Amino acid sequence: MADGLKQQAEIEAELFPPAKPDGGMLSLRGEKTLALVAALLLAATLFLGWRAYFYQEEGDPVASAMLAFEKQNSLVVFASRFEVVAESEYEQTIGPVTVRRVRQAAIIPASIDYRLDLSDIGASDFAWDEEAQLLTVTLPQLQTSQPNLDEASARIFTDGMFNTGGSQQLLSESNSREAAQKAQAFAKNPEVLNLARSAAREAVRQNLAVPLQVAGYEQARVEVKFAGETIAR
Repeated sequence: MADGLKQQAEIEAELFPPAKPDGGMLSLRGEKTLALVAALLLAATLFLGWRAYFYQEEGDPVASAMLAFEKQNSLVVFASRFEVVAESEYEQTIGPVTVRRVRQAAIIPASIDYRLDLSDIGASDFAWDEEAQLLTVTLPQLQTSQPNLDEASARIFTDGMFNTGGSQQLLSESNSREAAQKAQAFAKNPEVLNLARSAAREAVRQNLAVPLQVAGYEQARVEVKFAGETIAR
């Protein structure tokens, strides 16, 4: 019986070893394991934080550019301010005899806006060069607004006598029509069109710079041309 008690005590000692007088400290192996787990948790936490606040996955540059355009139906890129001179004449006759002739000239301030219809720009108008980090955009032709005539600020010069209310109205209407026609012709002036196109290219470049950076293409460049143009390199 004594032998049986001894064997039982030895088995219990193996299964339940007595506590060591180390204050409950982990063994060296346990400390290493705990340190490894802590390091893994720290690494995971840092990765998730970086992913959430710093990492930006590169998106599709063409899709980013199109999204920037979809937020705007049209873009006014240039406004031309100028003056037009119109001249009209009113003549009143009795039979073959002219009894009254009045001439009136008007210098009228005018303005015309040049705009891009962004709804006309599709995916085929964008070309992305991954190696060069270059986005090429082809724009439709500029559209012009109707001339805005500031007739309230017009300077009027009249030559002739007896300019009554009726003749004055006719002369003003005639001058307005002529001024609108001259303003539309001025809007097609090659020098003015070149200024408007240059402004359009710069406006599009600025509008696409931020979306491309947000998409992860911080070094991307944007080249803008109009349909039918070639870019000299």
